[in-house]
Amino acid sequence: MLYYLFDFLDRQFDLPGAGLFQYITFRSSAAIILSLVISLVLGKRIVGYLRRLQVGETVRDLGLTGQKEKEGTPTMGGFIIIAAIMIPCLLFGKLNNIYLIIMLVTTVWLGFIGFADDYIKVFKKNKAGLKSTTKIIGQVGLGLFIGSIMLLHDDIVVRMPLSEAEAGGFEIKERYEIIVPAVNQEAKVREMVYVKTTLTNIPLLKDNSFDYRMISNVFSENSRLWLWLIFVPIVIFIVTGISNGANLTDGLDGLAAGVSAIIGFVLAVFAYVSGNTIIADYLNIFYLPNISELTIFASCFAGACIGFLWHNSFPARVFMGDTGSLTIGGIIAVMAFLLRKEFLLPVLCGIFVVENLSVILQVGYFKYTKKKYGEGRRIFKMAPLHHHYQKSGMHEAKIAVRFWIVTIILAIICIITLKVR
Repeated sequence: MLYYLFDFLDRQFDLPGAGLFQYITFRSSAAIILSLVISLVLGKRIVGYLRRLQVGETVRDLGLTGQKEKEGTPTMGGFIIIAAIMIPCLLFGKLNNIYLIIMLVTTVWLGFIGFADDYIKVFKKNKAGLKSTTKIIGQVGLGLFIGSIMLLHDDIVVRMPLSEAEAGGFEIKERYEIIVPAVNQEAKVREMVYVKTTLTNIPLLKDNSFDYRMISNVFSENSRLWLWLIFVPIVIFIVTGISNGANLTDGLDGLAAGVSAIIGFVLAVFAYVSGNTIIADYLNIFYLPNISELTIFASCFAGACIGFLWHNSFPARVFMGDTGSLTIGGIIAVMAFLLRKEFLLPVLCGIFVVENLSVILQVGYFKYTKKKYGEGRRIFKMAPLHHHYQKSGMHEAKIAVRFWIVTIILAIICIITLKVR
């Protein structure tokens, strides 16, 4: 909203400083500051309100150190994160930008699913919460929406040279020319196009890219039906998997919020370089028109998670609940898809993936050994993985910090891939 206001003031009255709102770096910086302020100030009020409502966490006795002390700690604190994302985005973002609209819809969509789950647990006193099938249907619905929008919306395009577009048989949406300067030579005119494509980035592959059409063409050449049947399920699988991974990771004070904040900063970097034509050309990555607005959203996301840590760090004064954990996981997955970096998620979200796998392996191995030997056996002392370390005697604050450090290392690796060919 402020973008349009200051754009009007700049054009009509030449107001000093109004032009700053044209710069994505300024709006992103202002957005992250505001998200921090909201999560710190508004978060304190929300925590107090949740305490008055007696929206306390019900803790099952799993034999973990310090577990019973958490009994009664307010949950549903994910509202703090959602508010700290939504308000700055609405103020500093271009609200007609399709990427920003998708992310706002994603936040509300998953926030509602998480809220329904928490509401049933807290107010209906049903520890099972929302039925798993209902929760999965909601996540699948979001994945279907995201996949369909990416395939259909005319503003979600990739820029490439006309010769490459024609050679690849891509659907051309717009043509234009750019002037390429050359040292000691006359500048050259290069014809570029915006194309509808399912190209995505995969480091180390030829041209640093992969097209989902390569899979669909195995079944039928140039078939849009097969492309839908392959691309959309992949979107659903990854969105659901990362969302549930974040949900499983949210088992220790500050763990999920800290990991997500680091991931948010990396996604902000990806959004900025992918939306800057000069940097994108230099790094030889896809230039995605209008994607730079996601820099604002990713900045708000990172700021909201950091601000939430103020209340959620050990000993936590509030838990995010499914309202927060499902939302932050889904946000990360959808942003990665829009930035065409979804195949980096196993690295960038390595903690979420490992937490997911630890549960799958534990349950699968237990069932297998029980069927084979008549007695279930375990790989870990307890799953998800962070509880294994807790059972081993490690303090939860140390586990959280070490998981943050691992995420920082993985984040640096992901940023390095921008230069890997």
